[in-house]
Parts: sequence; C-alpha cells; structure tokens
Amino acid sequence: MNRRIMMATAAMALGLAFGGGAQAAGMDKVKACFVYVGPVGDGGWTYQHDQGRQAVIAEFGDKVDASTFQENVPEGADAERVLTQMALGGCNIIFTTSFGYMDPTNAVAAKFPNVKFEHATGYRRDSDNVSTYGARFYEGRAVIGTIAGRMTKSNKIGYIASFPIPEVIRGINSTYLHAKKVNPDVTMSVVWAYTWFDPAKEADAAKALIEQGVDVIVQHTDSTAPLAEASKTEGVIGFGQASDMKEYKPSPRVSSIIDNWSPYYIKRVGALLDGTYAQVDSWEGIGAGEVEIGEITDAVPADVKAEAEALRDAIGAGTYHPFTGPINKQDGSVWLADGVTAPDGDLLGMNFYVEGITGDIPQ
Repeated sequence: MNRRIMMATAAMALGLAFGGGAQAAGMDKVKACFVYVGPVGDGGWTYQHDQGRQAVIAEFGDKVDASTFQENVPEGADAERVLTQMALGGCNIIFTTSFGYMDPTNAVAAKFPNVKFEHATGYRRDSDNVSTYGARFYEGRAVIGTIAGRMTKSNKIGYIASFPIPEVIRGINSTYLHAKKVNPDVTMSVVWAYTWFDPAKEADAAKALIEQGVDVIVQHTDSTAPLAEASKTEGVIGFGQASDMKEYKPSPRVSSIIDNWSPYYIKRVGALLDGTYAQVDSWEGIGAGEVEIGEITDAVPADVKAEAEALRDAIGAGTYHPFTGPINKQDGSVWLADGVTAPDGDLLGMNFYVEGITGDIPQ
C-alpha cells in the first residue's frame, strides 16, 4: 500500500503527545536497523535517511551497530517480511522510513514487544514500542515558494507531486501561498507522478510542464531527474528535494529543501544507550534543524535571497507560521481567519487545496 491519505480525525487524535515508559536501563550496545523505500543512491529522500544512519555510526562508534539496512522495500507485505527478519536478527531499534510502512510497522511491533520501532511520517502507534517522527517540510516549501514567485518570468510554476497524502498536499499549498504572496499573477500546475522514485516518470512530468510554459519546477519526488530535465531548457529553474542536489548548482538548482534526519537518529539511539528512551511522536522543522534550506545560489537576485533568508529565519524563530490567515479553501470557503494559524490537526489531515489552485486532488 502506498502512502494513502490520512484521515483528519485520526491525525487530530494523535495530538503530538509523548507517551510510554522510559527504557528501564541503558544498553551497552545498540543494533539499529533501517528500512528504505528507495535506493540509497536516489539523491533525495532515502539518501538523506542513510546519511542519518551514517551519522549514528560516526557519533557512537563501537557502541552501535548500524550496518543493517534494506533498500527498495515495497510498502506492503514485503515490508512486513523484512521487518520480521530484522527483529529476529537482533535489531534493538528499527527505523521504517516511509508512510506506507505504517501497517507493517505496527503489525510486526505487536509481535516483538522488546524491539523499538520508529516510523517516519506516520501517525499510528498501536503498541508501546512504536514511535513516530516526521519533519515540517511545508516550512521549507514556504521559502522556496517565495523564491519561485519572485523568479518566474512566465508566472507559471509546475509542481511534480508523488501521492495525494497530507504531507504532499501541505507542500503544494505552502508553495503556492507564498509564491502568490509575492507575485499575485502566479499560477501553479500540479502533475501527479504516483511514485516516490522513478527517474523516467519524473523527467517526463518535468518535460510536460516545461512544454506548457512553466519556468519553475518544484518537486515532491526523490530523484534528480526533474533538475536534469530543467537543465535542458534555458531559463528554467528548480530546487533540490530532500537533499541538496548540489550537482545542479548554481542553476537550475537555485536552492533546496534538505531533510536532516541525523539529529533525530542520534537522539533516539542515544536514548537507548543511556536508558532514557520513551515512546514519542516528533514533528520538527526549521527551528530544530530537521528542515534546512540549502545554499541560495548567485542565480537568485540578492534582494530575493535576502527575502527568502529572512522568511527562513522567522519560521525558525517561531515568529511566522506558513499557514497564517486569511486563507480560504479552494471552493472559496473560509479556512483560517485573519491572523489565525493552522492547528497541527488540520495540517496533519490536510486533504484540500487552498483558493487559487486549479484542478482536483485525486481520490
């Protein structure tokens, strides 16, 4: 099962609460294992998770064995099989790094109560040995949306989306709102690729958007293919997704959203070692360093760079929230009144476009 749309009621019930008892005693050595939805060489999502795994090794040395990982694991029955093998193989903590691993993670966790399971971008914690973690990617998309709105010459932005889940819909809305804020004439076209990692599909999506006159490409897929396609057409820019994708600097990649999982992985493995481990749900962003904005290159005008950096800093300081009203839904109904910020429950279950975005969200 791919990452399906989360129900808003379930997301609200999550409450971002801390729970579960702390680990009774520390461990002399931890075996940490990782399950990846794509290849470690994807240049994006999985690459960044694997960078976090390597950071754990660098941090703890011989106190941790973090050499076990499995890449290209489909979201479904195969994931349950892999998780079972890892649990039987002596893993003390298993990080499952894609939303579609939610059911397999909870199913296997129930069978292995002494193993800790950490599920990325999920919301269900059926057992006391399951924790969830994610990042507020929408904060980074507010920053790149500002750059996109300022730099488009055609006033046409293209967005390559993966699956119609709240995480992706939040990103589309945040990008559009902030592009529109600095450029009222901007429009956004969304292409659903129905994949996290398929360079051929991602390249085709970028090509189709460019042929429609789009000169800014934003992606929520994992490969560098959209940037490679953008590089073929003069004047088209894009952004690194999940990792810096620095090989495309200074253009078409003019900045990036970087997922920095290292602090979280180090913290959780460290908690097992020192005996402070407890079940959590974590959702951090720019302020905590889990979402980073990559270098804004000289292809971006100095005043636009300064504007984007100021927005980044305000979000990080907590003085600005990317979803602050007045904001209407696509049908014109009021979602957030003037000055009101979106509650996390609304964001975690987001299943609508904001006003101004055309097209429907696939069901």
